[in-house]
Amino acid sequence: MTDLPARLGALTPARVRLDPRGGPTPLPAVLDFQESHARARAAIHGRVDWTAVETALGAPGLRLHSRAATRAEYLRRPDFGRLLAPEAEEAIPHTPCDLAIVIADGLSASAVNTHAAALCRGLMAALPDLRLGPVALVEQGRVAIGDEVAFRMGAAFCVMLIGERPGLSVSDSLGAYLTLNPRPGTPDSLRNCVSNIHGRGGLSIEAAVSKIAWLIREGRRIRATGVRLKDDSPDPLPSLSR
Repeated sequence: MTDLPARLGALTPARVRLDPRGGPTPLPAVLDFQESHARARAAIHGRVDWTAVETALGAPGLRLHSRAATRAEYLRRPDFGRLLAPEAEEAIPHTPCDLAIVIADGLSASAVNTHAAALCRGLMAALPDLRLGPVALVEQGRVAIGDEVAFRMGAAFCVMLIGERPGLSVSDSLGAYLTLNPRPGTPDSLRNCVSNIHGRGGLSIEAAVSKIAWLIREGRRIRATGVRLKDDSPDPLPSLSR
């Protein structure tokens, strides 16, 4: 039984290896906690390297900004992160398309820096028959801002890739939100979410691409997303990241 915590620890990045007998926390565990806490704070307060994202995408993106002028305002006023800045509203070209991909920093710049471009490229390759609008890159953005971007663009479907709230186990998790007929004010019940896309036991890029592409095609077929669109895609568990 003495090796049970170690065996459990091999199955998850969560903190399950601490000695349950009481007493002071071992120094390695304290240092590990402090490092994880620092990573989480850095993910929230860090900045996305949008130039690097564009380089990885192989093309310039449509750079936009929410009404949250600073990171501090973004954290204090979630509603500002859901709205485009006035100048951003005018910058979006009306280019009717089948799919708009929007990338926003959200609550983890680390997630976007690490995973967003690869996931975006994978989706483009998996959906060659769909007309794609320009990839929008939104600073200080929250999930709902993708609906306004896609609506102004004239897109029939929106995929929002956004950094998820970091935790002490994982600080670079990316989420994908899917909406058919996106428009300002779309309720969450009309969206689907694919979350926990990361490399520490989460959904791998390959598995996420497969699941998201399936949901897009099925959503287009039944003409619905949200509670009416059920995830009956092939099980991606064999390709989970290790």
